Amino acid sequence: MSWISAIPGGVRIQVKVQPRAARNGLGGIDGNCLRVRLTAPPVEGEANRQLLKVLSEVFNCGPGSMRIIRGLTGRLKLLEITGIEVAEAEKRVASKTFF
Repeated sequence: MSWISAIPGGVRIQVKVQPRAARNGLGGIDGNCLRVRLTAPPVEGEANRQLLKVLSEVFNCGPGSMRIIRGLTGRLKLLEITGIEVAEAEKRVASKTFF
């Protein structure tokens, strides 16, 4: 399975979160997941809120266009993002990735 797949009206992405990182941003594709580094700790939903904020900047959409459909309490998450196509999402990830 790829890290991204098309759904009607948007995309689904697999994300691997690294909380308490030195800085926020994308860390590239790790196997079948998009790695996202977050400075927030995984406490009381802080990391999930920061994840949505970081990804809304990457994909140029509001946090209301995204939802975590699996993995609220784990590092591996499945997100749905509406209003974007697979090709555009891949292009945006490629331009924002740092290592």
